[in-house]
Amino acid sequence: MAVHDIRVYPDPILKEISQPAVFGEEDLDHLVQDLVDTMYAAGHSVGVAAPQIGALKRVVVVDVSGSKLGKKEENHGLLTLINPIILEREGEKVWREGCMSVPDYTGNVVRAETIILQYTDRDGTPKAIRSSGFEAVAIQHELDHLNGYLFLDRVSSHKTDLFRRKHR
Repeated sequence: MAVHDIRVYPDPILKEISQPAVFGEEDLDHLVQDLVDTMYAAGHSVGVAAPQIGALKRVVVVDVSGSKLGKKEENHGLLTLINPIILEREGEKVWREGCMSVPDYTGNVVRAETIILQYTDRDGTPKAIRSSGFEAVAIQHELDHLNGYLFLDRVSSHKTDLFRRKHR
């Protein structure tokens, strides 16, 4: 469909809480495809949430299979997550995260190592999956966008856990 520009912090939409997506709305499938197209067009992205392209709907796409970390671990390939909810979290690990909406920084964030996630897929089928490692982190990161959080909000200390990116 279309590749969108990514909203960049401090764009106020990134701090808004998204509303549930409603099946049967004409724009839902277009929104999902736009998210997929935008994610893949970025070349380095493993996920995009609807607020990042200006839509306050609870829709996220994630695909870690093309990343170095994703190739090393078991993953689900392209996930289209509509109205996702994390049901369970297990373990904790500190991950270095970046975000297209915060292009100049990365930061250390504590995330669950494994999650159980409930969502509806693009076809309207309810699903539940168990996700671990990098994929679980990517999912948690994107779901934060639906609740108006950026990884900056999860960094313990901006002094010791936030790092300026080196641009080439």
